[in-house]
Amino acid sequence: MSKKIAIMQPYFMPYIGYFQLINSVDMFVIYDNIQYTKKGWINRNRILSNGKDHLITLPIKKDSDYLDVVKRELSKSWEKDKSKMLNIIKSSYGKSPYFQETFELISKCLNNSEVNLFKFIYDSIVLMNDHLEIKTPIIISSTIDTDHTLKSQDKVLSLCKEQNADIYINSIGGVELYNKETFKQNNIELNFIKSNPIQYTQFNNEFVPWLSIIDVMMFNSRDQIKEYLNNYTLI
Repeated sequence: MSKKIAIMQPYFMPYIGYFQLINSVDMFVIYDNIQYTKKGWINRNRILSNGKDHLITLPIKKDSDYLDVVKRELSKSWEKDKSKMLNIIKSSYGKSPYFQETFELISKCLNNSEVNLFKFIYDSIVLMNDHLEIKTPIIISSTIDTDHTLKSQDKVLSLCKEQNADIYINSIGGVELYNKETFKQNNIELNFIKSNPIQYTQFNNEFVPWLSIIDVMMFNSRDQIKEYLNNYTLI
């Protein structure tokens, strides 16, 4: 029986495609020993506010730009910023059909006392998976016995081999980074997951696609979201 795995960076309240990827595999590896990148999606995402996309961001304590995610921490301003973020979410989605249950979950995620950036995000992803009934085991990359100095495709191949994977599934953004023939030479099938268009009612606004999972959960039942989790194409 084939074993499918995916490997990704930790992202704060990621869009539904991230959860489609987790749900599509037998094991999900999440990077903790990967360099933190500014202006990416590790510590920020987009929600709907006043009919437009609005950025929400976890404030990061100032430190070397070369540190791995697991060595970064939330800023001391987070306590104050957290209240602001919850207020923005509440004011933006207070009248959405699934506000109460979703806001309780988001509050639980944001009220985590953890200040380590990786652990904070990891905990929130685990809580989201539990809520959406995604059963895929999550493995932290640094716990895998492999050469962690490897980069890019070589690193992915090494992690796949250590986990005895037959199939590796990557987000569609990796099409230019990974070569199917190279994976095939290593007895691993490489596929890319592409989310099919998903649209739902966001109040009376023109639909804004690919926002944080927060937006999806505010406007959709858990059963509907489960259907969305399978609404993708493998290429």
